[in-house]
Amino acid sequence: MARTRTGSFPIGFRRGWSDWQKDARQVIAFATQNGFEAIDFGSKQVADIKQAIDAGLRIGSVDLMQWPDLASPDAAKRRAAVEANMSMVKTLVSLGARNFFAVVIPEDKARNRKENFDFAVDGYGQLCAQLSSVDAKLVLEGWPGGGENLACTPADYRAFLQAVGSDAAGVNFDPSHLIRMGIDPVRFVDQFAPRIFHVHGKDTEILDDELYEHGNFQRATFAKGHGFGAHHWRYTIPGHGCARWTRLLKALEAAGYAGCVSIELEDENFNGTEQGEKRGLIAGRDFLAGV
Repeated sequence: MARTRTGSFPIGFRRGWSDWQKDARQVIAFATQNGFEAIDFGSKQVADIKQAIDAGLRIGSVDLMQWPDLASPDAAKRRAAVEANMSMVKTLVSLGARNFFAVVIPEDKARNRKENFDFAVDGYGQLCAQLSSVDAKLVLEGWPGGGENLACTPADYRAFLQAVGSDAAGVNFDPSHLIRMGIDPVRFVDQFAPRIFHVHGKDTEILDDELYEHGNFQRATFAKGHGFGAHHWRYTIPGHGCARWTRLLKALEAAGYAGCVSIELEDENFNGTEQGEKRGLIAGRDFLAGV
């Protein structure tokens, strides 16, 4: 089975949205035939998760539901989202899933960030109290979206984890988002490694000429943006971007990380066709197996 050379972490991938990946049997067959050890699933995919476990695959993470509701200004909505999610979580924990994935997306994006932060702390805090009781973990990814999302930067991650105050709350480490924001992923993993419960294998290429021509603040007037990116950056498979994977994996190994590395395929050079996507996942696997 495919493992990273540094740390010997199992290599998996996040299930995508393209037509061939909508068929669980095809996704699971591809994974097992190509040495992948784990798959990340979306929410409400219990039957597919059972199929993966029966095939001997590990569940890297499962998406929580109703992310904006968990950070809603409406306290009743937050409570309802917690209960709905816990109903799903309890079923999946009984099957062996442990990591539950979310991005802290405010329901009311126009509201003051600190207010949204406090709403999210309450919603996710309630959720983590119940996750602890079933030995499950929350893994938060710092996808910044258009800049409105929370728990994306080191300062906000640190404040969020402290405010939630639960050992069940942790990080889905994805270096691609940090690189996109100009944040050093090596420094980040050194600081947050004990709270990293899941890892995405995704990278970011910074396009220096386009960064010089158009900067990183305004939309480019003349340049065409990149798929899964903007005019001056783009997400890539591991090894096609700027991330120092050996250094990152060594830090995770030293911290005792026991999870997998799940490739999240968002790369304009591979997405769009079944053949291309399979080739991208295999290329990402081969790179990670050598670092």
